[in-house]
Amino acid sequence: MTEGRPTFPIEPWSLTEIGLDHSTLGVHESVFALANGHIGMRGSFDEGEPVVVPGTYLNGFYEERPLPYAERGYGYPEQGQTVVNVTDGKLIRLLVKDSPLDLNYGEILDHRRTLDLRAGVLRRSTEWRSPGGRCVRVTSTRLVSLARRSIAAIEYQVEVLDDLGDLYVALQSDLLANETSHGDSDDPRAAAALDNPLQSEFSVGRGRRAVLVHRTARSRLRMAAGMDHDVDVPDTSTEDILANGDLARYTLAARIPPGGSLKLVKYLAYGWSSRRSGAALRDQVEAALATAKLAGFERLLREQRELLDQHWDEADVEIEGDDELQQAVRVGMFHVLQAGLRAERQPIPAKGLTGPGYDGHTFWDTETYVLPVLTYTAPEAARDALRWRHSILELARERARVLGLRGAVFPWRTIRGEETSGYWPAGTAAFHINADIADAVVRYYNATMDEDFDRDFGAELLIETARLWASLGHFDDEHGFRIDGVTGPDEYTAVVDNNVFTNLMAQRNLREGARAVARQPDVARRLGLADEEVEVWLRAAALMAVPYDTQHGVHMQSDGFTHHEEWDFARTPADHYPLLLHYPYFELYRKQVVKQADLVMALHLRGDAFTLEEKIANFAYYEARTTRDSSLSASEQGVVAAETGHLDLAYDYWAEAALTDLQNLHHNSGHGLHIASLAGGWTVAVAGFGGLRDHEGELTFAPRLPSRLTKLRFRVVFRGRKLVVSVTPTQATYRLDTGEPLEIRHHGRLVLVDHADLVLDIPPALQVDPVSQPKGCEPRRRTRPGTPPLEHRTLD
Repeated sequence: MTEGRPTFPIEPWSLTEIGLDHSTLGVHESVFALANGHIGMRGSFDEGEPVVVPGTYLNGFYEERPLPYAERGYGYPEQGQTVVNVTDGKLIRLLVKDSPLDLNYGEILDHRRTLDLRAGVLRRSTEWRSPGGRCVRVTSTRLVSLARRSIAAIEYQVEVLDDLGDLYVALQSDLLANETSHGDSDDPRAAAALDNPLQSEFSVGRGRRAVLVHRTARSRLRMAAGMDHDVDVPDTSTEDILANGDLARYTLAARIPPGGSLKLVKYLAYGWSSRRSGAALRDQVEAALATAKLAGFERLLREQRELLDQHWDEADVEIEGDDELQQAVRVGMFHVLQAGLRAERQPIPAKGLTGPGYDGHTFWDTETYVLPVLTYTAPEAARDALRWRHSILELARERARVLGLRGAVFPWRTIRGEETSGYWPAGTAAFHINADIADAVVRYYNATMDEDFDRDFGAELLIETARLWASLGHFDDEHGFRIDGVTGPDEYTAVVDNNVFTNLMAQRNLREGARAVARQPDVARRLGLADEEVEVWLRAAALMAVPYDTQHGVHMQSDGFTHHEEWDFARTPADHYPLLLHYPYFELYRKQVVKQADLVMALHLRGDAFTLEEKIANFAYYEARTTRDSSLSASEQGVVAAETGHLDLAYDYWAEAALTDLQNLHHNSGHGLHIASLAGGWTVAVAGFGGLRDHEGELTFAPRLPSRLTKLRFRVVFRGRKLVVSVTPTQATYRLDTGEPLEIRHHGRLVLVDHADLVLDIPPALQVDPVSQPKGCEPRRRTRPGTPPLEHRTLD
């Protein structure tokens, strides 16, 4: 099915679908997905049809598959990992007299679905006339609990709208395993096909409750799914339950008088394990169901609302001057929260739990894009994500040993912890993921001063990643400490020497590893760390090679990059983007063409290593050579554009990042949301226009607004305090809502913030020359009302 571009009414706290458009069905399933970090349910219809990808996912639950190679080589990963569409509990099929409710048939009189960002639920209302002429209204409210990790619930109500006499209906509430996906696609990131991945172990059904237990054949993981029900029915009704293999079904048949209604509440519980028995998982799920049913649906709703009220109080970004962008940023933040809040030592996948894209893998996106948001808005979720990295540390050490290196080599893409990328240049060679993890560890520690985390997890991560850089690089008499043969964020310039982003992030990693040794000497002793090893780290950091082109007055993205032949953008047809689908990699590797922000990202994350003048020159140079053939690029270009004085350009990039999925800009949102890009909605607001930087653990701000906005307000959670920052075109106001007074910097000036408003003037904006992008790669111009948007065409 071709994916269209959805349209949504502009609402500050919700997202609403009006009517049914089959071309956007898959996209809506993604954007209406509910998750809590453990369970993910795509926004498919309760009745199961129409559907593109019906997916239900459990974080960390996967099946293995062999990785094929035309020719094997040493160190190649042998097994891939693919997220499994687990037992579907969303299904509640409705038979209206003798007609199944299916929105492909009959007549839709009215239909709307709403994702409520404050309540954390998906609401649906459909008025439908059956082919036999009977009219009903179906309403449902779906919830995946953020307060109860294993629980989801659906309230489903049927009302008779006509006066044609009593209506006989039947509801079939299902648990269905090995569900067939209808979503065929040639998208290269779509999940690898798995035929019947779940093997039935046993099933049980009694009363209104049923549980199915399944296991995967290769990964040997076991899962249980359970359902229970409350019903409110007219006098005449019958009930039945069955559970057998891949299907459990509770059937409720009822006679509804004109004007009457029937209501069903369905409680769902999920659990999985690599070690626990099927009986133990069944018992766990049944216990969770019992407590959820005892609490009742209304209490589950209250818990959800209370949790989200607290979250938005600490995390909301308020925008005055662009209602559409306001909506998009909040939708993005909601999905980021859903992706990580209850992951609890499981990874945060690139698509969250919203679809099968990328086979459900996690990448460096988590630490570099998602965790900065969570660190300053929901720090416990960031802590859990980093604890998952620590839990796979032994696998990373083993990978380093296979490669002949010391320390840890974390996988480029994985679910459980093993490397599953079969393409070396854009996989293992992207060693920067190790420094990205270290950067996230340092940011979390500085933002929370969590000593227990530092002692038990953080210091060991910093030490083992620092060891990697010391063994991967080498000292050179002419160039200092070199790191050769790596791939940075830009996958169009692969397996290069001295990638600036990698080297500068490694430099920080080495220094922070040494600081961790000083803070946690017991950890260092346990790891057998000698003083001489730390001395090497500090010497390598001091002598780190950072290539610079004196002729052009810019840093080289990597050795020799600015001497490569220029890409001929003028002769590149618009339909030849993304370039990697139309040109051989060897042609991309040897030209000055950039897939996504690379050195520009270093200007942000390692901005302390550059002068402002260097940032301005570097941004202009690389802006003219970056195609943005990746959804990861716009937010980072937006942050640096704002810092270097290109405020309206930054605004364009901000909208592109935040609206990535709501407008299906890359034509693939039906495979799952771009969680990193959605996180960019927060990042450009706070780090771009708010100017937040956290080098050396010090909070600094340099706020400035683009021309279209009249006000921006955001919150930052830092060391037990809640800091509120309000920005207008001429002034910034800082105030602490909670906690002791806090020192920050405002445009370089050290100030003390307490519980009274601190109002400071904003210096005049920088006066800089305009920058240009490659022909056909300009951002969608948001600052020019009425200008039609460019079709964007990135691969990821």
